[in-house]
Amino acid sequence: MMDALPARGCPEEDCYFRKGCNPLAETGRSKLQNRRAVLNQQILRAVRMRAGAENLLRATTNNKVREQVLLELSFVNSDLQILKEELEGLNISVEVYQNTEGTFSIPLVPLGLKETKEVDFTLPLKDFILEHYSEDSSEYEDEIADLVDLRQACRTPSRDEAGIEMLMSYFLQLGFIENRFFPPTRHTGVLFTWYDSFTGVPVCQQNLLLEKASILFNIGALYTQIGTRCNRQTQAGLENAADAFQRAAGVLSYLKETFTHTPSYDMSPAMLNVLVKMMLAQAQECAFEQISLPGIRNEFFTLVKMTQEVAKVGEVYMMVSTAVTQEPVKENIPYSWSKLVQIKADHYRALAHYFLATILCDHELQSNDDEDQQEKALSQLYDYIPEGVMILTILKDKVQRKQLGKAHLHKAIVYHEEALRVCGLCKKLRNIEVLLEVLTAAHKRSLLKYAQQETEDDFLSLIQAPDILPKTEHKVEMVAPQFSKVKVTDFFHRLGPLSVFSAKQRWTAPRIIHFHCETGELGFSLKGGSPVQIYGLDPVCSAASAGLKDGDYIVSIGGVDCKWLGVDEVLEKFESVGEQPIEVEVISCQDTTASAHSKSATYSVGMQKTYSLICLAMEENKTDQAKKAPLKLPFLSWGTKNRQKAASTLCLPSAVAASSQVKKKFSPFTFLGTESSLY
Repeated sequence: MMDALPARGCPEEDCYFRKGCNPLAETGRSKLQNRRAVLNQQILRAVRMRAGAENLLRATTNNKVREQVLLELSFVNSDLQILKEELEGLNISVEVYQNTEGTFSIPLVPLGLKETKEVDFTLPLKDFILEHYSEDSSEYEDEIADLVDLRQACRTPSRDEAGIEMLMSYFLQLGFIENRFFPPTRHTGVLFTWYDSFTGVPVCQQNLLLEKASILFNIGALYTQIGTRCNRQTQAGLENAADAFQRAAGVLSYLKETFTHTPSYDMSPAMLNVLVKMMLAQAQECAFEQISLPGIRNEFFTLVKMTQEVAKVGEVYMMVSTAVTQEPVKENIPYSWSKLVQIKADHYRALAHYFLATILCDHELQSNDDEDQQEKALSQLYDYIPEGVMILTILKDKVQRKQLGKAHLHKAIVYHEEALRVCGLCKKLRNIEVLLEVLTAAHKRSLLKYAQQETEDDFLSLIQAPDILPKTEHKVEMVAPQFSKVKVTDFFHRLGPLSVFSAKQRWTAPRIIHFHCETGELGFSLKGGSPVQIYGLDPVCSAASAGLKDGDYIVSIGGVDCKWLGVDEVLEKFESVGEQPIEVEVISCQDTTASAHSKSATYSVGMQKTYSLICLAMEENKTDQAKKAPLKLPFLSWGTKNRQKAASTLCLPSAVAASSQVKKKFSPFTFLGTESSLY
């Protein structure tokens, strides 16, 4: 459990935020995250070396130098491939993330947290406070320190609700920070660096939206780690696991819909779409385990229900298996993940055929059975019936019933053997003992059942088992992130209400106005909420003569801050002064037309062609259609000049023609289908 730290800048006694886990703690997950950070640094160095070598290759015309550079490039690409395989090994570290309390279940897939570099907000925010808000920035050192501490804690969240709450509080805090310090017309100077969860490739930007998107990804990833940690041998554990995966799917879906052009492959729409499907499939798997945990009775209608439920699990995993083999996802998703979802699809479809075979082989129609109910229940299991086959006839005819049951058993055995074969192809999965035990036990059970039905005239049985129609009474759905349940206090509350004191607004320098009341009248009226605004100013009153203007905002009276005071409270302060001279500090808003970023360069440490660049290249193909309404630029896009200067580090050149300058039109994922992909 994480400790609580009181926030330095918070005026309330109960205002606090959580510390992260100790990054130096000798726990399995800490070791894994530390190893992930080391791998990210090694990948960064290798990518920089490759970028330099490719630049040299383009610049030189000396054949000997070119041969030497090509040789070095081959070594660097080999190193990158090895590092990628090590990173993939971390992503399938079952012994770290899974609950191992006597479990006999197929492992679930967790997402690793995105790693980031430390960010020091101190100088940029202090400069912005002094320049934009015209306040003494040294008075906000505690608030800035709280922000830095909270971000640092979010790098190592605990795997529980406290960790989720901390990440969500930082995400909401970023909303305040964005409005306070990140104007739409320029960069503040804060550089954010995040590493791709699957490839380890860093992405650097001065755009706060990269930070917000990465935190959202880590919220979803943390939910998956919570789900895999649950004890799946108890009803409560399975319920919590299913809920965690549904929430993970909701967060990742929210990320996909909110941040559509992120520059990192792990947060691209295609990858997020696959991850959402995978999390929902795992939630469906937990729902099936929950209803089967008490045991499955060998009873006709119970087996019918379980057949459709497990067929549904097989169907959703089959959809995931198809999705992970599509471009551009298959180039970056861990190989062991794609094989594991294929294994699960085959395994659960095999179980569906085994349950149906048990219905046909073990439950002959008795005189006291309801024929109509059994016929209706059995017919619901099939999408189609082979020509000449009648469900009621099968129920009554012992021979046909047995033949169809054996056909389903044969299909179950085929699926079991395919699952075992695919498991044997992946080294990482072969080393997971519980996975092999589950698959082997299910295979042997089907073989034993088939042997019990074997007779001498089996060669005459040529019936083909129809596919089973999936159906579930426990449909899982995405659970949207509930940010409203997290209470967050703006660290920079003292700057004033966001409606006025934001990075989008510009004001004149604060002015000190000295005036006195004439015959008990101020000479002006007040309006608005907080801060209050001057209106109806008498041009001949003392305040107007001192420089007060209509539309001015009052920020202090007699040196006392009143940005958060309403009209009645400000009037009370004026009345308390009496006939003495009054000193007020006011500001005047300047008319500005805030414009959105026309371009936001993505620096990816030698890997300039990031996902956002590819998306922008796709827009280039649509120039003929651009005469219509202008399109909104993605928030993480490249400018045209940057795109022309960018040097691709995505492919290892085999023969480089220095004079080749032919321009090509790129499809959205041109570079993802290359042999080396990101590596």
